Amino acid sequence: MENNKQKTVRLPNIFEALLPIITMVGLMLYVFNFAYEIVDGEKVNIYDGAHMPLVVAIVVACIVGAMCGHTFSDMLAGMVERLNATLEAILILLTVGILISSFMISGTIPAVIYYGLKLLSPQLFLPVGCILIAIVSLACGSSWTATGTIGIAFMTIGVGLGINPALTAGMVISGAYVGDKFSPLSDTTNLAAGVSGTGLFDHVTAMVSTTGPVFLIALVIYAILGSRVNVVNYDPTIAQGIEDALAANFNLNPLVLLPIVVIVVVCILRVPGLPGVIISVITGAIFAIIFQGGHNIAELFAILHYGPTIETGNEFVDAALAKGGMDHQMWTVNLILLAVSFGGALEKCGSVERIFGGLKHKIHSVGTLVLATMFTSIFCDMAMCDQFLGIGVPAPLYDTKYDEMGLARNMLSRTLEDAGTLWACMFPWTACGAYQSGVLGMSPFVYFPFAFVNLLNPIYAAITAFMGRNIFWADGSYTNLFGKTTLKKAAKAPEEARKFALAQLEKLRAEGKAPKVNA
Repeated sequence: MENNKQKTVRLPNIFEALLPIITMVGLMLYVFNFAYEIVDGEKVNIYDGAHMPLVVAIVVACIVGAMCGHTFSDMLAGMVERLNATLEAILILLTVGILISSFMISGTIPAVIYYGLKLLSPQLFLPVGCILIAIVSLACGSSWTATGTIGIAFMTIGVGLGINPALTAGMVISGAYVGDKFSPLSDTTNLAAGVSGTGLFDHVTAMVSTTGPVFLIALVIYAILGSRVNVVNYDPTIAQGIEDALAANFNLNPLVLLPIVVIVVVCILRVPGLPGVIISVITGAIFAIIFQGGHNIAELFAILHYGPTIETGNEFVDAALAKGGMDHQMWTVNLILLAVSFGGALEKCGSVERIFGGLKHKIHSVGTLVLATMFTSIFCDMAMCDQFLGIGVPAPLYDTKYDEMGLARNMLSRTLEDAGTLWACMFPWTACGAYQSGVLGMSPFVYFPFAFVNLLNPIYAAITAFMGRNIFWADGSYTNLFGKTTLKKAAKAPEEARKFALAQLEKLRAEGKAPKVNA
């Protein structure tokens, strides 16, 4: 007789569901707080990456999956499914490393720093600095690059101005993450669009509706705080030293700023992410040959692959410009692969469903859905230790709920970034928090209260959603802050999901539970 017995698959109990997360948190706390040795009286980290804790946590998640009746093939399929959604973002991230190098050697980023410093005064330092850092982050597509380059310079200048370092660090974080969110080159921007099944520029458009107003609010706050700065301790020599070093080593003709214009044009024309990055790389390389000179093809290839080596004699400039290169991105790519795999394993073994599944069925309004999505993203940031999980894990958990409520998929992607990206740098044990803490020289708990964009963005998004405002619907209509609903271009979504969401939206409008398009 043939054995037709079916394997039994069950959801994990709450302890089993939490075990991979507990493993991850425990290992992260150990790595970032206790994995060091004393060398010459100083603490030196033996290992400070998030990668190996993720590997161990993936193994634990697979063991939980096996205990619940899943085969390893099942678990692997779950991980591969989530990885497939991030492949484009990974390709873009590799190319972004090349872009950063090209913008360094073309003189574009040095020129942004040079001309930006000339605009600074003690009173305008905070708001202008926030804008300049946002521009650099937008151009690079990386908050990490922005804080690690111009952010370092602003931290030092802030000390010379007598400004509270925590306030300066908060300003740096705010500007860096605004540019990161708006940039089509950003890894998290591409990841959020990919896992939500929407278009990259549909996602960027949606983010403007929350981050744009919050950015303006933050600039007003920084301007008010800046007007009260005590200028007695202002030391202009720090900024002057940076300017002199840049001027001595680069052709800073204003024309070298044009590659940033190319990125803006790419955004306006809605060129897909990967071709857009490649166009920008080519532009940067051409400008490097025309304006900076001295680079043959082999040298360009080496710089684009491994990153530039620039020595100006100024420690701040040398540290700021030692960035970029495709090779430099591999650390982050490895982390993304492991983080997304962990999220896929948690989803497949049932941990995510056990922890959050009951919550999803209790959601009956747009405001509650937005709040639940952001809460889940922040929990994943905190418990799973990385922003990629804060974006990747909640997406498949809530995507059908957004369809059920007649919402556009870029409403989901926007909400994931409003919390998952912006609050990831709040926790010292996440990859973002550890990196920013190291760059800025203080705990995230110290600077985060002054990072007004990151702090206020989820609050603004939740309040407007509960008011029934600032909402993107499946048919392309948008309900603005004044409650007026107008028809715009529909956001990209998977075909079956789009049809279902449109049918649901029509039903909700007929029941008076969703606003009709104003004539």
